[in-house]
Amino acid sequence: MAKLSTDELLEQFKELTLIELSEFVKAFEETFEVTAAAPVAAAAAPAAAAAAEEVEEKTDFDVVLEAAGSSKIQVIKVVRSLTSLGLGEAKALVDGAPATVLEGAKKEDAEKAKADLEEVGATVTVK
Repeated sequence: MAKLSTDELLEQFKELTLIELSEFVKAFEETFEVTAAAPVAAAAAPAAAAAAEEVEEKTDFDVVLEAAGSSKIQVIKVVRSLTSLGLGEAKALVDGAPATVLEGAKKEDAEKAKADLEEVGATVTVK
């Protein structure tokens, strides 16, 4: 059997799935009685946990109007009821979709605004 170069080995590893690679690492550790502990991965785990906590603790949401749909006038009325915008400003916001209707809203307010807008045919996302 021909000896593979480092580049050739890396190309072979690129073709493996994560499960196959994990199985290879276990077999490698057992065969050579070593541990392939990755300090970088261990350091990344707390960072990932912290990021997950941030997502769970999110309290401010933006309501974004993606498209007004077929009932543009009704959407403008709902936008006006959700904001303090005048008729011209609300129309400009709806015409300029995608546009942010509410910024930094509480989760309940954002969900209600989304429901109200979707009820009149608008396409909305909450971020």
